[in-house]
Amino acid sequence: MPRKRAFSVRNIESINDKKSYNTAVKSARKAVLIILVISFIIFASIAIIAISKEGFNSFLATFESINLGYYRLALVIIFGSYTIRYRIWSMYLRRLGVHISTGRNYVIYMSMYSMDMTPGRWGRAIVSYTINQLSGVRFAVTFPAVVADIFTDFLGFAVITDAMALIVNKFVFVSFLLTFLLMVPFFFVYIQRPFNYVKRWFWKCRKRFNVLRRLDIIFYTATLYFRHNRKLGGRVFAYSMMLTIPSMFLNGMALYVTMLAFGVPVNLSYIPTVIFIFSSSLVLGMITGIPGTLGVTDAALISQLQYFYPATISFGLAAAITIFFRMASVWFVQGFGFVAFLYTLKYWKD
Repeated sequence: MPRKRAFSVRNIESINDKKSYNTAVKSARKAVLIILVISFIIFASIAIIAISKEGFNSFLATFESINLGYYRLALVIIFGSYTIRYRIWSMYLRRLGVHISTGRNYVIYMSMYSMDMTPGRWGRAIVSYTINQLSGVRFAVTFPAVVADIFTDFLGFAVITDAMALIVNKFVFVSFLLTFLLMVPFFFVYIQRPFNYVKRWFWKCRKRFNVLRRLDIIFYTATLYFRHNRKLGGRVFAYSMMLTIPSMFLNGMALYVTMLAFGVPVNLSYIPTVIFIFSSSLVLGMITGIPGTLGVTDAALISQLQYFYPATISFGLAAAITIFFRMASVWFVQGFGFVAFLYTLKYWKD
């Protein structure tokens, strides 16, 4: 009698088990909390180093010098940058045949960022369950939109970094090399031929080694992913970059405004340099694969702020700018994402 498979395409495509998703959400929350603790440990370490270099009173004075009006503007800019990207998400869903009212869809989209600090940003997939419960659309149909949104984020950072490197004329080769390495995994996500080759190899080996049956779920899910991903098409990604690049530019402007908040004399001619500092620091962190690019991006921001502005930015000032900017660009985003997520729980049926 043939052995029954534990998983099937049908099972994966019709995921709607609230208990399983509650378990996944709990795991995601734990990951976010752990990363939050690590993040503040990093902030504390940066502050301790600054205090050891410049003294407690000097570093405290730097912290207290922040102009909260400018800082609030930085928060508004960041929130606006994510709102701009909502139109991309909405376009993805329309191409996948999913139709949800604008208000509900906007809240669902924002709820993605409540789980953005999970490894590989896998927590974003929670929106596929919310959509399933709200509209009955299967998980596998909307998951390509989640992946596409992550992909365009990375692509936007790559384009901004390389463009600003050329304008600033600094670290051009390194920037292009790092962004290329960052994008390589996505070539395998969006080009099906390599997956088909690996899949054929897997099925051959699976017949000889039963232990490989445990990987069935991965290949069934990937098969479904490519089936629905075709509906997006290449033109969608080209159009999405028209919104993603301005959005990433706005995130960089939030760093510029944060620098102004600490009294750094940067006029408009310095904007390309500031945008490069922002984007290249994030790319460096993304290459490591560390959730939230913790530690790496923080260190890169501090070092580059001092490198490009040695006469005006001390270590203590660079540390303060980095801490406040990272709180805005990472934890403020997590905050409004979490509020949106709590609201979407009303769509989860018992």
